[in-house]
Amino acid sequence: MSFSNKVAVITGGASGIGRAVATAMARRNVCAVALVDMSPTVAEVAASINAEVGRDFVLPFQGDTTDPAFRTRVFDEISRGRAPVSLCVPAAGITRDDLAIRVDKNTGKSRIYPLEQFRLVVEVNLIAPVYWALEMIARIAEDRAARGLKKWHPDEGVQGSAVFIGSISSQGNRGQLSYASTKAGLEGAAATIMKEAIFHGVRCSVIHPGFTDTPMVRAMGMDYVAKNILPYTQLGRLIQPDEIADAICFMLSNAAVSGELWVDAGWHAPA
Repeated sequence: MSFSNKVAVITGGASGIGRAVATAMARRNVCAVALVDMSPTVAEVAASINAEVGRDFVLPFQGDTTDPAFRTRVFDEISRGRAPVSLCVPAAGITRDDLAIRVDKNTGKSRIYPLEQFRLVVEVNLIAPVYWALEMIARIAEDRAARGLKKWHPDEGVQGSAVFIGSISSQGNRGQLSYASTKAGLEGAAATIMKEAIFHGVRCSVIHPGFTDTPMVRAMGMDYVAKNILPYTQLGRLIQPDEIADAICFMLSNAAVSGELWVDAGWHAPA
């Protein structure tokens, strides 16, 4: 699936992996990208990418990815006067790390991981990405129906592709009950969506990055990274966002690739 003249939507695009994917798509001649993020810096990031590439192809959208009305507006605006969105990378995500159970040393009473925190992480990391992908698939299906097309045939070429951002934490990681649950959940969502969406010619898969040099990882503190992450990483360094972006573009474009791709730099959790 060539990126030329294609329209893409990337959430979590103001930094880290999302920003790197937009830049990688530019090198592959994508027509337009909706760069979506909660941060107001998304406008500056879009302008920076456009200046770097030398053409205005990135449109910034600031808003909450869990808001269905905002999602609809993004797709409406980026598609206006263009083809339907056919590339989707819903990369927005958050962490609310803490142990599932904590026991107070003084009182001996236990405290369970806050339910409201779990629900928030599920909304942002699992439900929102699934529905951004479904929005794209639904619009492709409508466009095909309007042209009198029904079940997709391989001779037509792939009509669209979505890649979810999983994580090595989907295998389980101490202190990441909510985060790990959502990333594992994306595996089941992608596998199910793929079985349904291929009727319309749309592919869906998951990439599982390892520890990547993003603001989310740096927020752990570089001393923590040096002590608890790098010693268990075969490459001995954090993965660069550009390396993840290249892998995502590979998954988006290569129709023979399905399922999941682990881009973990050889990281193995300590015993």
